[in-house]
Amino acid sequence: MKTITNSELKIKALNKNICMSPDKVRRVVNQIRGRSYEETLMILEFMPYRACNPILKLLSSAAANANNNFGLNKSDLFISEIQVNKGGILKRLQPRAQGRGYPIHKPTCHITLVMGKISK
Repeated sequence: MKTITNSELKIKALNKNICMSPDKVRRVVNQIRGRSYEETLMILEFMPYRACNPILKLLSSAAANANNNFGLNKSDLFISEIQVNKGGILKRLQPRAQGRGYPIHKPTCHITLVMGKISK
């Protein structure tokens, strides 16, 4: 059985196809990068952006992964990496006058969250 050191310990969580622009999600992600789990929870609870809900859900999922798979306490975790990548685009048509149709592009994004353990 292989032992895992703190430098190798990576708790991952991934959320795909969120119906939101990657730029709107990145403005929230940039505020929480590198912070502890509890501090991040407080920040996300009080930010007024719609992007906070899927990030909060992903954060709690990663913390549950750490607790169940590695037996870590949630207060010992911090966000070591978080990325927002562009997903697919949903293409729709808006009917306009005289039988025309204007395209509507609804962007999606993928969020990857990697947490690590705070070494004391």
